This record gives sequence, structure tokens and C-alpha cells, in this order.
Amino acid sequence: MANLIPFRGVLYNPASVGDIAKVVAPPYDIIDAAGQAALHERHPNNVIRIELGLDEPGDGPGRNRYTRAASLLRDWLATGALTRDPAPAIYPYQIDYQAPGAGPGEGRRVLKGFLSTVELAEFGTGHIYPHENTRSAAKADRMELLSACRANVSPIFSLFSDPEGGVLALIDKSIDADRPRFDFQDDTGCRQRLWTIDDPSVLKTLTDALKPKPLFIADGHHRYETALAYRRHRRQEAGLPAAGGLHPFDSVLMLFSSLEDPGLTVLPTHRVLTTPVPPLADIKRLLGETCDIEAIPRQQFLRTLRSRGQAAPVFGLALRGEAALLLLSVKPSHRPKAGASERDKLDVSLLQTLVINRLCPNESDQHALIYTKDDQEALDLVAQGKATASLLLNPTKVAEVRAVAQAGERMPHKSTYFFPKPLTGLVINVMPE
Repeated sequence: MANLIPFRGVLYNPASVGDIAKVVAPPYDIIDAAGQAALHERHPNNVIRIELGLDEPGDGPGRNRYTRAASLLRDWLATGALTRDPAPAIYPYQIDYQAPGAGPGEGRRVLKGFLSTVELAEFGTGHIYPHENTRSAAKADRMELLSACRANVSPIFSLFSDPEGGVLALIDKSIDADRPRFDFQDDTGCRQRLWTIDDPSVLKTLTDALKPKPLFIADGHHRYETALAYRRHRRQEAGLPAAGGLHPFDSVLMLFSSLEDPGLTVLPTHRVLTTPVPPLADIKRLLGETCDIEAIPRQQFLRTLRSRGQAAPVFGLALRGEAALLLLSVKPSHRPKAGASERDKLDVSLLQTLVINRLCPNESDQHALIYTKDDQEALDLVAQGKATASLLLNPTKVAEVRAVAQAGERMPHKSTYFFPKPLTGLVINVMPE
């Protein structure tokens, strides 16, 4: 089902740019304005100048950050800051990181995967499954960049099932673990390592092993849908049929990792309210029909939320002006019934219907929600008076993501945060003309 296509990756040349850590960047969608400016200042060849360029006075249809990105990409290839590998390859990639919430020296994990291009497949074909809805503004931005640069600068993050570990074991056997191509520490303290495999026999074994496996998009839905739209546009432009033949625009850059990889972490995305909420007595009345409400001291709160959440849907609620934190345990009468859709079984869906819709009945209040993956930030924003309330969730399980995707459903907005995320600029797919 997954048609893996080894490719001639475009990579930074350390002899030209120096420290690789100074030219890569986090995914564009987690970079704020200050981070964007800092990356522009960090190095003249930082990939942010392509992936998320700055607007300039006088910009218009013929001159803008997208046309500047395309020009920079061409220039960096011409000057040798970027070089294209001589043979098709896949790129094993490992991120050694500390799990969020773990104490110093605890919770070290290693996410293993590899970068390659893969043939695009329309959703609903049983080849590649999404799990989240997308928004049009983000896709329009990515389409402008893809059309100008004709390159995938950041990989889509996808997962495949490999319960026996055969795929990653083959990769481990095919690399010299002590001699990565790149090996550096990023801004967050993660150790980033990248290798290259261009042995045709190994590549064939890998592509054959991936063929029967469906792929589940963990992160990068906007970029994947943009790649699909770009392919349709290019085929129509060239007078090609919708399918048949394989052209450079028929594939997209992905990071492939295993659903069963113990190095994969899924973080919850908590909801932070910034608009007025009812007083505590009214909240207990509003939510008492659907949830059992229990006050929990802060030092025990997160541990209790996690442990109780193993057996039943449980949420946390912090309120401005209230010292105790509340645990909201969904009553059995309001838990999903047999035959409920996979989407409706999710904690995040229950939180929306049973809690948020009652606390924030106005659409404008829900649009004002802030999202964070950080447990302490969610609590601190309320304690510091910067938010009126925070709703904390337990992480969505990888198996739940797979079940929703295979059922052809989409998860609610901001349901998952897969961690760690692959860096932008380690390997670029520049489409041959």
C-alpha cells in the first residue's frame, strides 16, 4: 500500500555552512514570531528563510516571501550550501530526547525512523490515512510555498505498524551507528542523528517491506493535503490523466516511524479558557449531571489525573481564584455506548460535548481557546491570572488514532501532539524538473 520511493536528497554541506544545528529549524507551525526572527538572525543559510520567510515592504504577487524562498533555494544549490546526493537513498533518523514531564536524567527515549519520499495516495484509498481536520488558510500558505519552490522542505510525520520490529531492525543493521552523517544537539536538548542508506539491495528490501503497510499521518495533514492538490494541479496543467505514470510531483517527503516504537510519545493538548466562566457553584451545577467532581490538591493532581484516566475518561479543571483543582470523572451513564463511533469514544470528544459546550456555549468563547501541550503551563496560566480556567486531558493513545483513521473519521481539532517532531531542513526533496 505504501509505495516508498528512495530519492536523491538535498542536504546541507557542513564544509560550506558550518554547524548543522545553526541552519535547521523546528516545524514551521510551532514557531512563533520571536522564534522566526531569531532563526533568521542565527545564520544566513538557516532553512527558516525558505520555510517561513519574512514579509517585506513592497511585497506583491511577483515579489514576496515565496518567490524569495525559491530564489534562495536555487542560490544555495548553486553555491554549494546545499548539495544533492549522487544516488537514490533513504535517510535513517534518530532523536534522543527526554520525555516531557520527566525529571532530570529520567525518561530518556529514542525515536527511530527514516526519511524517504512516498507516492501520494488520495484519502479513502486505504493507503494513507489522516486523522485530523485541516484549515484552509494554512493550506493556502503551504501551496504558495510548494508551487514556488517545487520542493518539500519539511517532512510529513507518518506511522506504520511494525509489531515484530523488522523494518527498523533492518535499518539498524544497515548503518554504522557510531558514524552518523549528522550528529548534533538542538535547541531543546535533543540529540539529532542522521545516516544515509543507498545500497540498492537494502532499499529494495525496505520498499518491499513497506508495500503492504498502510500509513497513518501523525503530523503534517496540511502539507499532505497541499501535496495532493499540487499533484492534481500539475497533472491537469500538463494534460496528464489523474493517475498513471510517476512524476516528481506524485510523491512527498515523509518521516516513517513505527506505531509500536517505545520512543514515540503522544502528548495531550490542553484547553485554556480566556473568556469569563461561571462561578464554582454554577460550574458544579452545569457539570454535575455528567461528571463526578472531586477536589484534588495540586501536588497530587497530575498523578491522579493520569492514573484514573487509565480506566475511564477523566479531565482536570483549574479555575482562577480557586486553590484546589477539580477532577471531572465522566459518569458511566454518559460514557460512549456500544456501537459509538471511534471519534465519539475519544476523551477529547467527550470533553467537547460534556464540558466545553457547557462552560463556553458561545462560539466566540470557543474560538478564544488557547492550546498547550505543557501540563504546568496550563495550570500556571490560571494561577497567574492570565486565563480564567484550564481543562487538562490525558494523552490520546496511538491505537485510538489508528482506529479513528481506519474508520474514515477525523479527530477533533488539536487532539494529538506527537513528540518529538522531526526538524525542518535535515533532508530536502527538491523535485527534478
